[in-house]
Amino acid sequence: MPVVVVESPAKAKTINKYLGSDYTVLASYGHVRDLPAKDGSVDPEHEFAMTWEVAADSKKHVRAIAEALKGDNALILATDPDREGEAISWHLQEALSKAIKKDTKVSRVTFNAITKAAVTEAMAHPREVDTALVEAYLARRALDYLVGFNLSPVLWRKLPGARSAGRVQSVCLRLIVEREMEIEAFRAREYWTVAAVLATPRGQTFEARLTVLGGRKLDRYDIPTAEAAELAVQAVQTRALAVKSVEAKPASRNPYPPFMTSTLQQEASRKFGMGAKACMAAAQRLYEAGHITYMRTDGIDMAPEAVMATRAEIGRRFGAQYVPDSPRMYKNKAKNAQEAHECIRPTDMAAAPDRLKITETDQRRLYDLIWKRTIASQMAAARLERTTVDVASADGQVELRATGQVVLFDGFLAVYDEGRDDDEGDDGARLPQIMQGEPAEKRQVTPEQHFTQPPPRYTEATLVKRMEELGIGRPSTYASIVTTIQDREYVRKDKNRLIPEDKGRLVTAFLSTYFRRYVEYDFTADLEEQLDDVSAGSRDYKDVLARFWRDFTAAIAETADLRIGEVLEKIDEVLAPHLYPPRPDGTDPRVCPTCGKGRLHLKTARSGGAFIGCTNYPDCRYTRPISSPNGDEGAMEDKVLGVDEAGLAISLRNGRFGPYVQRGEATAEQPKPARASLPKGWGPDTLTLDRALALLALPRLVGNHPDDGAPVEAGIGRYGPYVKHNSTYANLPEADEVFTIGMNRAVEVLAQKASRGRAATNASAPLRELGEHPEGGPIQVMPGRYGPYVKWAKVNATLPKGTEPEALTLEAALELIAAKAGKGGKAKTAKPKAAAKPKAAAKPKAAAKPKAAAKPKAPRARKAAE
Repeated sequence: MPVVVVESPAKAKTINKYLGSDYTVLASYGHVRDLPAKDGSVDPEHEFAMTWEVAADSKKHVRAIAEALKGDNALILATDPDREGEAISWHLQEALSKAIKKDTKVSRVTFNAITKAAVTEAMAHPREVDTALVEAYLARRALDYLVGFNLSPVLWRKLPGARSAGRVQSVCLRLIVEREMEIEAFRAREYWTVAAVLATPRGQTFEARLTVLGGRKLDRYDIPTAEAAELAVQAVQTRALAVKSVEAKPASRNPYPPFMTSTLQQEASRKFGMGAKACMAAAQRLYEAGHITYMRTDGIDMAPEAVMATRAEIGRRFGAQYVPDSPRMYKNKAKNAQEAHECIRPTDMAAAPDRLKITETDQRRLYDLIWKRTIASQMAAARLERTTVDVASADGQVELRATGQVVLFDGFLAVYDEGRDDDEGDDGARLPQIMQGEPAEKRQVTPEQHFTQPPPRYTEATLVKRMEELGIGRPSTYASIVTTIQDREYVRKDKNRLIPEDKGRLVTAFLSTYFRRYVEYDFTADLEEQLDDVSAGSRDYKDVLARFWRDFTAAIAETADLRIGEVLEKIDEVLAPHLYPPRPDGTDPRVCPTCGKGRLHLKTARSGGAFIGCTNYPDCRYTRPISSPNGDEGAMEDKVLGVDEAGLAISLRNGRFGPYVQRGEATAEQPKPARASLPKGWGPDTLTLDRALALLALPRLVGNHPDDGAPVEAGIGRYGPYVKHNSTYANLPEADEVFTIGMNRAVEVLAQKASRGRAATNASAPLRELGEHPEGGPIQVMPGRYGPYVKWAKVNATLPKGTEPEALTLEAALELIAAKAGKGGKAKTAKPKAAAKPKAAAKPKAAAKPKAAAKPKAPRARKAAE
């Protein structure tokens, strides 16, 4: 019987249910091959020949497929219907070449939804692997490798503290950094408006704003001060007002098109605060369960049968008046038809969210959003009436305007309205009945002060929107791009806003100075279009690579003789407006505020990272972080939090690399008092004495390891929170876990590290599956070193003595979890581990400076992110 290969076991399970016992359905678990992280994986000297390697954890999956092919004469590659899916099919075909016999039929099938009808239809129309799509993937992968493995070493050598650079991620980072610099350069401007509460002769009130003063139409800044605003108020109060005109205009609002990848990510962020990565993970699970169509798409068209099913569901639920006379057709904006899949929609329009009863929170919310947006996209337009009322004095010196609207027929608004980014204004409230010529009684006239606002920081939603507008990235890459720059700690997310870290600013300044072309928006967008042309079969991918490589190698060679001092001096000059803003007293912002003699400039520490220091060092030891451009004025004040049991003061201080806590003061006997930096996510404003003492007490003894009795410790190091056993260090996802982790969890984390840190696929199998937690995620009974325990997300609760795993109920497990979570803080849903990142401290092997004419090579020991 034919062997069908898909990416995930969840997808395999669903498809196997449709195909039955006549097929063997196996999972590849994603990509099975990749470029080895070493020199020569892409060889520009030999037409960009690429060396591929089957990943260690993929070998067993490839072997399983090869074993299945021994007794079968057909291989059906049923991976996802996009460029990545096509690449996985190609990789599988190549990796299985020895197992594929001469008479083995190899075919490729694609389906946009995992339903019985879609899968059956796809099986009836097999094809070969699409060479053009594979070549587009090869070009993109080669470009990412060449940039990462040649530009990243330049960063490591010339810019201490930098991690790596990616082709598209660097451009995305530039967007965030430039927005932050716009905000910092922004100077608020004051202006005033005047509003009046007016009443009709029937006593009904409405609000109007002053639009004409002194017979002249007001512009935004025409009332600049409180004094001018008070004069405007007097001008209104001293005049009788009457309704000059009432104008009512019909209007309509059409529904939004159904979702594609970027708009789904944007709306999930607006409505739920859901990050791009979390959004795509939830969508992936909905797709694999057969609930929605494929979720990586830049298409907004809908299959005709889906349109008719949607219209039928609208009529059934809302009535015939909500169904437009003809179906709504949305034009696909994608340039490349081969990658323009159908929109993201439910596979069954009759499957309303309340009917499916999805238990996982993110999936349930996302499905509800997709279902409502799809239904709304085929509904009738909303009909409105917009009214404008002008009220004026008889002499024409003052005039006020009131606006409002009435929804005459809600149409698609009965189901769905799109969220808004930041403050996009309002359409106005409903107005009472107002007649032209009637007097308007003044009830209250008030001035209101305003200040212009800086452009808002990007959220993940607005960043994806901006990337889409610029043509940067594609549906399958948005989430990974945004995630990567956060994983590298170039950007942090605070209250859903993306804020550049100091090292992100430095990297952007470096690349904009020495590799400006490669972080230009137009250049990156043009390269994306060239890759689209390759996938359409209208361009040779090796020509794209050759043209890029020729100019890129020349740019790399130009940096060969740069010294770190030169680089810092140049970056200091580029960032000067941010680092040294004008002082309120007009003095030179670069003069040291401590000694008054030295000048401030950018420096780097041996441990990596940058700070502002005084040229008068070591006589003057003034330093500050580069993220505090206002110097001492904006710096955090040192303060004493309390005293410890020995009577030593525990203080919170501000250092060159941010806030830290210290025990006591430096003395001759102890020149270096105990110190600890505040971990990521800990704000100085909320730090308490207890938390400071806990930090200073690290590392914390968790207990003795059950295997050898050696101590297991938890602490916070240079690379973040960890647990340690002998010489083995294993990272923890959050700093708070350092203070609460127990032995079961610690042994589990260390075991995962011992098996090369892969996710818990290699961990012990659960003894029982109890069901879903109300907040999402499975509850399992696991075998532990100290006996069985209940596991949910990051909470491990040991079973009480005498409790058998077989007798444990879901309700009892929930009580154990709640009790355990109450001791260590609220549990958070476990997040998938990010891909391993190269360590910032490691140096590339080739330390010697390359000659100007030499072509750059990648280091052997480090893997650069794409």
